[in-house]
Amino acid sequence: MAASKMTYQKAVKELEDIVQTLSQGQVDIDQLAERIQRAKELLGFCKERLYKVNAEVNEILEK
Repeated sequence: MAASKMTYQKAVKELEDIVQTLSQGQVDIDQLAERIQRAKELLGFCKERLYKVNAEVNEILEK
């Protein structure tokens, strides 16, 4: 996430790719923990982004 600007859409797409790969059993056991860690990071990013947008929308609606 550091080198290029991560967006919500990019994070969701990467999460979908990870889930698909895991569900199809295409992850080497040596990469499993790495993929799970990346998914956790992406979920955290998405959650933070959703909370931020929710706060912004609520602020706009209160005005």
